[in-house]
Amino acid sequence: MRGEYCIGGASLLSFVALLLLIFVHVGQINTSLVPHGISMAKINTSGFGQALSDAILDPDQGIYTTNYTSPLGQQNGLRQTYEFGLYSYCAYVNSSAGTCTNHTIADKFEPYIALTSDMLTNYSQYCHTMFANTTFINSSYLGYNSRVAYYFILIGTIFATMALFTGVLRKALPFVISTASSIIAAISILIGAAIWTSIVKKCEGINTLDLVPLNGDVVSGMIVSYGNGIYLTWAAFACLAAATVPYMVSCCTFRG
Repeated sequence: MRGEYCIGGASLLSFVALLLLIFVHVGQINTSLVPHGISMAKINTSGFGQALSDAILDPDQGIYTTNYTSPLGQQNGLRQTYEFGLYSYCAYVNSSAGTCTNHTIADKFEPYIALTSDMLTNYSQYCHTMFANTTFINSSYLGYNSRVAYYFILIGTIFATMALFTGVLRKALPFVISTASSIIAAISILIGAAIWTSIVKKCEGINTLDLVPLNGDVVSGMIVSYGNGIYLTWAAFACLAAATVPYMVSCCTFRG
């Protein structure tokens, strides 16, 4: 009976982890209710227009757009918020109306490119100077690390699935496979979550960045923050790490 409890507990934890990871994967694939509510990183640009005007002493003229259907990346105007997922990012003119980019496997997290590609050239030129020497502008670093994190999360998702389905088979070999799969999944998800946490944390430096360093009166007006997808990924890691214990117990004590 103890073995049945172990397998039941491990299977439940693996199922919860897999469910959380599925939610992470669907984040920002479109603007419908569930995908819209899940992201790895968020950027609120609502204060940037005024900050830019104050910094360059020129009134804000058409930096934003209110047309949520206009394509992204074509200098059609900045949106109020940008939310990034594993396969695409979406931009919103308000809390619900927005549009998304095309889906790409291991989509790169390149927030500076995403934002400046929506601005007119004169505004993006100012940004290049203002955000120089920040991680936020280092698209090659952010893009590379986000792709690496994606593949670790993908590997973790695959092995979490293997752990769930092999763990219910009452045989010695499947118990060994489920234990190993759970360990590999937990380690992979840990690495993916840690990378995403790190790169978003570094981008948060622009939240307090002075656009005019000489007098320090103008803060960027952009707010970078963690998306709930990162928290879901950490929760999935916790579930998988916890599941390894009952899987190991079943693997070591099963007599079939």
